[in-house]
Amino acid sequence: MITAYLTHPDCSLHHMGPEHPESPQRLEAIRARLSLAGLLQQTMQADAKEACEEALARVHPLRHLRSLDKCLPTEGIVTLDSDTMMNPDSLQAARVAAGAVIRGVDQVFKRQADNVFCAVRPPGHHAEASDAMGFCFYNNIAVGAAHARAKYGAKRIAILDFDVHQCNGTIDIFKNDPEVLICTSFQYPFYPWRYLRSEWQNVVNTPLEVGTDGPEFRRIIENHWLPALHAFKPDLVLISAGFDAHRDDPMGDICLEDEDFYWITHLAMEIATLYADNRIVSVLEGGYNPKSLASGVEAHIKALLGLPFSEVP
Repeated sequence: MITAYLTHPDCSLHHMGPEHPESPQRLEAIRARLSLAGLLQQTMQADAKEACEEALARVHPLRHLRSLDKCLPTEGIVTLDSDTMMNPDSLQAARVAAGAVIRGVDQVFKRQADNVFCAVRPPGHHAEASDAMGFCFYNNIAVGAAHARAKYGAKRIAILDFDVHQCNGTIDIFKNDPEVLICTSFQYPFYPWRYLRSEWQNVVNTPLEVGTDGPEFRRIIENHWLPALHAFKPDLVLISAGFDAHRDDPMGDICLEDEDFYWITHLAMEIATLYADNRIVSVLEGGYNPKSLASGVEAHIKALLGLPFSEVP
């Protein structure tokens, strides 16, 4: 498998204060771990490019984009909600994060790579069409899906989200869209406290009880996601890859291990092999313990590269 690894130095310019868990150190921890394991060198590395306004406006109304621009400070930090803040570089980082998914979509459709991992921040899956929230400004995965439809005519896009939080923003943008299937697993009840019930035919909500471990997680995913995915037959698989469902992450109370992230990535690859000519684009969402975030991403990248899983030393 040819795996592309997309990131950008500007992703580290965004910060929300020294105590905020969504910090630039997240990407530093990932890069250090992958380099030490010799995995980064096995990927096709490149810098992301900014998403243009036209690409963002496919999923976010222009008036919302303008309102975010007006909030951008010239110095210091401004607060959008209780846990989402902006510094002068935040929207630049967010445009690059969304642009990474666009470039990843280009790479898999042009056969430059089999699959892509976008190591970017800020995350995106909580960003609704007209609301920035949950550390998110633009919905990166939604921007990539809309680009795949506009440029490559993708008709059946599967979005798989295994973060500890539900992808309310992705659901807000694509609910009732027959060309997009959203499968989302999340701790229940938990933030974002909305869209937690399954009310749309194209959304497979998979709530997990506190303490759910790997074997139970795998059973639930196989029972909930696989029938929907086989019926849908996606021509593109997008992954919102959250690693805050790891047992050592401080953000939630789900007890997954690195091997579970390898397993679900491999499941996504099997679906992509069957129906999507291997096309997978994955983008980083949550994960706030630097050590478990980095080891979870290592397992994810191993699967994308087609390497066997081995216990992290």
